[in-house]
Amino acid sequence: MFFYILPAIFFGWSLGANDAANIFGTAVSNRIIKYRLATIISAIFIVIGAVLGGAKGIETISSISSANIMLASISVLSAALTMTIMTYLGVPVSSSQAIVGSIIATGLIAGGVNWGIMIKLVLAWVGTPLGGMIFGFLTYKIFSVPFNKIKSIYLREKIILVGTIIIGAYGSYSLGANNVANITGVFANEIGVQLAALVGGLSIAFGVLTYSYKVMMTVGTQIIELDYFSAMIAVLGESITVWIYALIGIPVSTSQAIVGAVIGAGYARGSRLINKKIVFKIISAWVNTPVFSGLITFLIYLLLKVVFKIEF
Repeated sequence: MFFYILPAIFFGWSLGANDAANIFGTAVSNRIIKYRLATIISAIFIVIGAVLGGAKGIETISSISSANIMLASISVLSAALTMTIMTYLGVPVSSSQAIVGSIIATGLIAGGVNWGIMIKLVLAWVGTPLGGMIFGFLTYKIFSVPFNKIKSIYLREKIILVGTIIIGAYGSYSLGANNVANITGVFANEIGVQLAALVGGLSIAFGVLTYSYKVMMTVGTQIIELDYFSAMIAVLGESITVWIYALIGIPVSTSQAIVGAVIGAGYARGSRLINKKIVFKIISAWVNTPVFSGLITFLIYLLLKVVFKIEF
């Protein structure tokens, strides 16, 4: 069993390395808090979120396909490879779309895909960046009013520091609760929901701690100009969006949520897009991710079946 779960651990590491940017990328790149402190806080609350709030999403992912454990392992490995390649390129990418693309591929191989759940997931892909944009815009408009009335620069800096830590912890909790399903959801029927949540949460946390710097800087500095306050608010908008989806059991892309929230908060304060090519690159990755992950799944399946003569 442990051998089959190894790709999930690898996938969790890849997700953590990529998606830590969606929680503390704006704060670290704007030098509100140090990178190492951000990763420690994020890792702790990701595990807590996975264990306490990840069950519904895990149940959703486990019901998409009826593939056996070997095909499930291949789907997770394919998603992990997709995430690793995108992370190496410095592009925020959706783990949800990576795993769904590979699960569809294994489902087609095994002869069964729950298309009803698939439709809900695809609709959530559209709603996630819009939700992030809306919450980013609204939360900025709401909280900027009392914040701008504070005259003391020292007090402003303290509020931003404390607020960034609290919101970052909340965002990390939301990330763990929502995205742990992408990591170990396909194994829930074999190892149980709670163990799946714990293994997935620890894997994500490890990725945050070891390999998250590059994507943090992509999200934090190249999309839109943010001041310290709007950087904090963008994470709040993303966190609310992801947490809502966690409550209803639909794993979504934190990358899509933070990009939407960064744009929403930025426009709320009157900023303009800095680098439209970065945004286009990210959107292209959203479209290409499930296709790329599905193709890798088919290639691995054919390699094992034709070359190594493994029966599924």
